[in-house]
Amino acid sequence: MKVSIIGAGRARNGIGEYIGKYFHQQGGKVTSVLGTTEKTSSQACSALQKYGIEARPYTDFNEMVSIEMPDAVVIASPSSTHYEYLLKSIDSGLHIFCEKPFIWGNLTNLPRMAEEIFHKAREKKLTIAMNSQWPFAINDYEKICGRTEIKNRNTFFIKMAPPLPGREMISESVPHALSLLYCLLGDGEIEDLNFESDGEAEMIIRFAYRFGSKLCEVLIRLAYRDTQPRDFFFGLNDRVISRSLDFENYEIYFNYGDNKMRVIDPLESSVKNFMEAVVEKNEPFIGACHIYHNLSLLKKIDDGFGEFEKRNLWKR
Repeated sequence: MKVSIIGAGRARNGIGEYIGKYFHQQGGKVTSVLGTTEKTSSQACSALQKYGIEARPYTDFNEMVSIEMPDAVVIASPSSTHYEYLLKSIDSGLHIFCEKPFIWGNLTNLPRMAEEIFHKAREKKLTIAMNSQWPFAINDYEKICGRTEIKNRNTFFIKMAPPLPGREMISESVPHALSLLYCLLGDGEIEDLNFESDGEAEMIIRFAYRFGSKLCEVLIRLAYRDTQPRDFFFGLNDRVISRSLDFENYEIYFNYGDNKMRVIDPLESSVKNFMEAVVEKNEPFIGACHIYHNLSLLKKIDDGFGEFEKRNLWKR
């Protein structure tokens, strides 16, 4: 599989470089990188060399596709650019591995636009996956703290440290929480949404996640941090694990009580699942239904926070 990466740089919190590494390790051939300038695309190619990847830099999508003729494209650019690149990639007949949020920015009807994208992709028999990787760690989560038992009433907690402050914390981090809820509990709806925020660095989001006849009280705690290590905790029904990192060997561990367990990087599993779905012509784990659900609830939360901000500005 020949792969081109859009946005392999590390500006802000880009993980395109690591996605490229895992495509390479899983047998893909990363041949090119698209950046906004010659300097940034060349820097991204240089960064990939430490993984044994020799990629060529581009600043024009059409030129890159016509010369490199990739099978698949990674969209790891800022989320406001995703929609344009999704449409261009489908028009070019490319399979797509897109970073979360799937589409975002000043767009009018995100769910309808997502449906349009998947309709076009189905017509061309193209595979689309979103990288919201933490559901791939659920098996490891259950290994360290026991199999999850779903009750009539449940609780879910997640704490993250997004690298962007303010309202952008929502689009940066909340897709992870929504993906975990979808995979742990199934399709659900949000009720009783409310917020606490200091306006910049910290935010608490609470809501009830109703799935079927059951309910889950959700607490999402976000605390802006622009440096590593960044806090990450999550758990269902008070079985909350924390993640720790060994930066020297880039190893990931889950911690629960006195137990510590090394886990496979869920980003690697996400890339592997996408590549297998392309080859086997199957729906990827984070595919159309999951993406549509994630995007719809994310928009509801973001819109809710917008109303929360307006109310608090009025109070001042």
